[in-house]
Amino acid sequence: MERILVSACLMGRKVRYDGSAKTSGDALLAAWRRQGRLVPFCPEVEGGLPVPRPAAEIEGGAGGAAVLSGAARVLTAGGTDVTAAFLTGAQAALAVARSFDVKVAILKEGSPSCGSLTVYDGTFTGRRVPGHGVTSALLELHGITVFGEDRIAEAAARLREIDES
Repeated sequence: MERILVSACLMGRKVRYDGSAKTSGDALLAAWRRQGRLVPFCPEVEGGLPVPRPAAEIEGGAGGAAVLSGAARVLTAGGTDVTAAFLTGAQAALAVARSFDVKVAILKEGSPSCGSLTVYDGTFTGRRVPGHGVTSALLELHGITVFGEDRIAEAAARLREIDES
């Protein structure tokens, strides 16, 4: 049975920056949860950030790969550099994913950690730009396919491909 790394906030855990959850009502996710396939994880909390915490964005909307390479930082609206916590959390997510032989992750879209298609642009104005969060970028670099919570059907198709190979 393939295990799936999933953002803890999608499972109802109140770990988001504002102390809330973003619980998903997706039927497939619920079925996988009942089957024991899900591995909930919050890279920001595991990286040492508190709940609640100031919102953070990748400067210039550069994306997770730029953070991983040292070309960009993750900053709060007040200018505090929280890059180290995001990098630590990403490494912890990768370690957990490897320990469960995870090949697919379903993470919170738009997050500076978990975004798989978009991240906020670094201006704290709510504008999104194409790109990966730090954790998503690291997981993808290591062969783990990342999907946002609005692409669960695509994740299911990928899991079927893995099962058939």
